[in-house]
Amino acid sequence: MGTQGDSQRGEERPPTSSGKAVATGKPIVVERLTHEDVNDICALYKRVWDGYRSELPAELVKAWQPTPLEFTSWMEGVTYFAARRDGKMIGAIGCEIAEGSCRLVHLAVDPEARRQGVATALVAAAGEWARRSAAGSVWADALARFTAAAAVFLRLGFVECGAFHRHYWNEDVRLFEKLL
Repeated sequence: MGTQGDSQRGEERPPTSSGKAVATGKPIVVERLTHEDVNDICALYKRVWDGYRSELPAELVKAWQPTPLEFTSWMEGVTYFAARRDGKMIGAIGCEIAEGSCRLVHLAVDPEARRQGVATALVAAAGEWARRSAAGSVWADALARFTAAAAVFLRLGFVECGAFHRHYWNEDVRLFEKLL
């Protein structure tokens, strides 16, 4: 995915009996990923994308669920950050610099941790890393059907700047950019 759909689903997380999403109150810690985290991040991507098997093309789901060896190759030239709560990986994002711009890739949030600020914390950490890396802008893409991902980017000051039609396995993709 460029951002591979920033694995935010178009639907919101199921509400509790009070009608609001669950918030744990426990802090989210965002840290740079290391090779020691490869198995955890692969397990995260599996949890995230398994929920889409009936909704998305099988090739797309398979491509976004890397094996540890495949993910190790994804790390080439890409800096990844992981979000954790109580030591459990609940989100991840990759950042790659090219031509003075930072592209956000492979954003994923555990289905049980959605609507709790995880994507916001990850995108903020990525933006700060891009700023320190002298990038002039940050950009991302999201499957058009992932309206929650689009809402996160827009809320964080990104602007929608384009679209690719039938780009990822016939899925439309929206583009977002934020100048630093």
